Amino acid sequence: MGSMDLHIDRGDPLPLAEQVAAEIRRAIAEGEAGPGDRLPLAKDLAAVLGVNKNTVFRALHLLRDEGLLEFRRGHGITVAGTPDKSALVAQVRDLVRSARRYGYRKSELIAMIEAVR
Repeated sequence: MGSMDLHIDRGDPLPLAEQVAAEIRRAIAEGEAGPGDRLPLAKDLAAVLGVNKNTVFRALHLLRDEGLLEFRRGHGITVAGTPDKSALVAQVRDLVRSARRYGYRKSELIAMIEAVR
């Protein structure tokens, strides 16, 4: 993967980990990194951004939970999807949470989805 052009703004009230996540999300959206590409090491990202390595790890975990990144042993951290996919994953997670709140099981939710035309 080439160089990702990442910047954070210390004046921004958004937590640093969320800013780092947003920058990586933007870089992926703009094609600086695509599915299958490997991300630089967390310590290198931390050095480039001037933040703590733990801040970078928090950001990377946020993005993994969104389905945007994949952590694979021996392969480092790779881009798993696109921001479109991660937005969809977030909606699916909300849908599953809502269904649970109303007492529906995942299998019932899947049946509802399959019934939609």
